Amino acid sequence: MTIEEPKVNEWIQTLDPRNLDKVDWSHFHAAILGVPLSRSSISASAASENPDALRRAWKYFTTYNLDHDEDLSDLNVVDLGDVRQHVTNIEVCHRNIKEAMISIRTVHPQVVPVVMGGDHSITAMLVKGMQTVHSSERIGILQLDTHFDLRNLSDNGPTNGTPIRNLIESGVIKGEDVYNLGLHGFFNARSLKMYADEIGLNYITMREFRKNGIETTINQVLEELSQKVDTIYFTLDMDVLDCSYGPGVPASTPGGMRSDELFEAVYHTGKCTKVKAMDIVCLDPYKDRGEMTTKTAVHSMLSFLTGLKQRLHFTVIS
Repeated sequence: MTIEEPKVNEWIQTLDPRNLDKVDWSHFHAAILGVPLSRSSISASAASENPDALRRAWKYFTTYNLDHDEDLSDLNVVDLGDVRQHVTNIEVCHRNIKEAMISIRTVHPQVVPVVMGGDHSITAMLVKGMQTVHSSERIGILQLDTHFDLRNLSDNGPTNGTPIRNLIESGVIKGEDVYNLGLHGFFNARSLKMYADEIGLNYITMREFRKNGIETTINQVLEELSQKVDTIYFTLDMDVLDCSYGPGVPASTPGGMRSDELFEAVYHTGKCTKVKAMDIVCLDPYKDRGEMTTKTAVHSMLSFLTGLKQRLHFTVIS
C-alpha cells in the first residue's frame, strides 16, 4: 500500500477566487494570511518579502513531526494569500490589515489565523480587528520578543517598535494582560522598562526563561493568562532568536533563544485552547543566510500547528 506523504506546499490548500461563495469554511481549522508590510519598520527591512519566502520554503518540510509523532495532514489549512498593501501610505496598509482580520473573524470565526508578516506594527492592527468583532471579549497577548515594543507613538507613529503600546493606549488590551518572554541584554531602554512596570506589564527575561525551563515557564504563563482573558493572541517576533540562529532578522542580537527552545515554546502555545491567533514578524529574507531563519520560521509555524492539532484531539491515521 502506498502511503501519501505530502510536502507542506502540497498539503496547504488554496482557494479559487471564482468559487469563494461555495467554500465550506467549517471544513478548515487554520487559515494562513500574508501581510507584506515593512515600510513601518524603524530599521531598514525587507520583511515585506517574508510571506513569499516562507511559502517557497514549505517544500523543504513534510507534514510529519517526528518529535511528537504527529502528522499534520489531518488538519485542513488554507492559504488566503496576502493583504493588499499601498505603495506609500502606511495608514491605508494598516487599515487593510485590520479589515482583513475583521473579515476572517466574521466569516469563519472557528478558524485560527496564522499570519506571516511583515514588521511588528501589523500586530496592533490584527488585534484591533479581532477586538472589533469580539468586542465583549478580553484579549491578552503572549509575546516572544527581544524588545518591549513600547516606544512612544508620538516619536515615529505606529512602527514595529510600538504595537503593544498602541494596543494599550487605544484601550484594546490591558498592560496586565501582556506577557512578554525572551527580553535580554542591552537592547531595551530603561525608560521602557519603567513604563512596563507602571502599566503592570508582565515580562520574563531570557535568562529567567531558560533558568526556569522553557516548557515549565511557557505553560505557567499560558495558564495564568488563560485565567484572566477570553482570548490569547500570540505574536512571535523572530528577533527573539540569538543572532547566530536568526541571521535574517534586522534587529538580531546575541543572547537570545536557540531555535530548539523556540520550537518548544511555540508548540506548547499551540496546545493552549485560548490561543486564537498567531503571527510571525520581523524576518528579512534578503538578510538571511542559506534560508536559515526562513526555515526556522516555517518550523515554528508547523510547531504551532502541531500543538493546535493535539488541542483538537486529532489522531494520526496509519
